[in-house]
Amino acid sequence: MLYQIVSLLLEVATGLLGSACLLRLYMQHQRIPFGNPIGSLVFALTDWLVPPLRKLVPPIGRWDTASLLAAYLLKLAQFALLWLITGGALALLPVAALFGVLALAIYGLTGLLIVYAVMSWVQVRSPLADVIARLVAPPLRPLRRIVPLVGGLDLTPLVLLVLLQVAGIVLQHAMTAVLRAIV
Repeated sequence: MLYQIVSLLLEVATGLLGSACLLRLYMQHQRIPFGNPIGSLVFALTDWLVPPLRKLVPPIGRWDTASLLAAYLLKLAQFALLWLITGGALALLPVAALFGVLALAIYGLTGLLIVYAVMSWVQVRSPLADVIARLVAPPLRPLRRIVPLVGGLDLTPLVLLVLLQVAGIVLQHAMTAVLRAIV
């Protein structure tokens, strides 16, 4: 029971902070200004960690590698704390953290898509809706070339949600296989 409680709390904390780091990385790559409610939240959650890491890790082109490293270190800390409780193979931690960041990216995009879909149904016009639309536009763009409108309804968010769920399943099985191979 204690393990489940600690695991949940760590997952929530690292999920929130790690997602904010990945969102910071993505927003900077897409050149989305941070002067909006999402950008303000992202900066508030990540400014204690990303700027110090930026002194150690320079950006690669438009990719803010410090934000990516911050998300990885958060997941690594999560798995290290869980390892202290349960024990196990220490060599698994860096690999588990890598898979954790990939899963976080899938879950984060899934969440953005769900918010985007709901906002498109109710036709909300706000700065928040515009930022979310800009965030989901790049992964939806290739699908919009393939998936036709059905009765004037854009099904590409639904198609991408299904693809992300498949990617999550594949990632879970890949992680299991890799971790078993290491042990």
